Amino acid sequence: MKHSSRGFGLIEMLIALVLSLIVVLGVAQVFIAAKNTYVSQNAAAGMQEDARFVLSKMIQEVRMIGMFGCLGTVTDASSAGDFNASQLAPISWDNANLKLTLVTADVGGNGGTPTWTVVSDCRNSATAYTGVRAPASGQVAFPIRRLIYSFSNNQLLMGVGSGTPTQAVLVNNVSAFNVSFGVATSTTDVAASSYSSNPANPALIRSVRLTLTLTDPNNLVRNQTFNVVAALRNRLQ
Repeated sequence: MKHSSRGFGLIEMLIALVLSLIVVLGVAQVFIAAKNTYVSQNAAAGMQEDARFVLSKMIQEVRMIGMFGCLGTVTDASSAGDFNASQLAPISWDNANLKLTLVTADVGGNGGTPTWTVVSDCRNSATAYTGVRAPASGQVAFPIRRLIYSFSNNQLLMGVGSGTPTQAVLVNNVSAFNVSFGVATSTTDVAASSYSSNPANPALIRSVRLTLTLTDPNNLVRNQTFNVVAALRNRLQ
């Protein structure tokens, strides 16, 4: 008995090609989705790392506000006579120009040249001098820095020094930066009772809330807003 051999017909070939194309498209879609997820997660992680770096730095400095050595009274012997005003108002927020000014003890002693140095024997005298000042025998030197943070052109910048110091970029792609203060009712109260962006009396400030919003320049992820609150520990006594 004679049998004729048959191969794939045109219809079978077309069906096989369509099924193969569907499988290839499905695999490609999975690959593209996985790649987009990876890129988005990297972008979000980068934004979080930028915010963590900036806010942790600022929080350290906020906590050291008002620490001018081991004595409460400091004589102003600075060359410009500008230490006393900064001592009375060691933190301020210019809401119109989005500038935060901090006068803080040098965190870790590695902040470069200080704006002032308070030299004290921790018993009878404490004197503030401009720049670096070496302590004499029996004295201790406390480096003090005046820091200005500002928000401009989608950048958070920082400058160090008296007057209007030159500012350097800390982080880019910033869409918003805001500061508010936890304010006590009286100078004897330890806890803040309300928040204000412009407290009338700096002596009533007990804590600082920093809000930073970052944006992704490639629009891969949504804007992310980060909030931190720090207490002024030198006021909580």
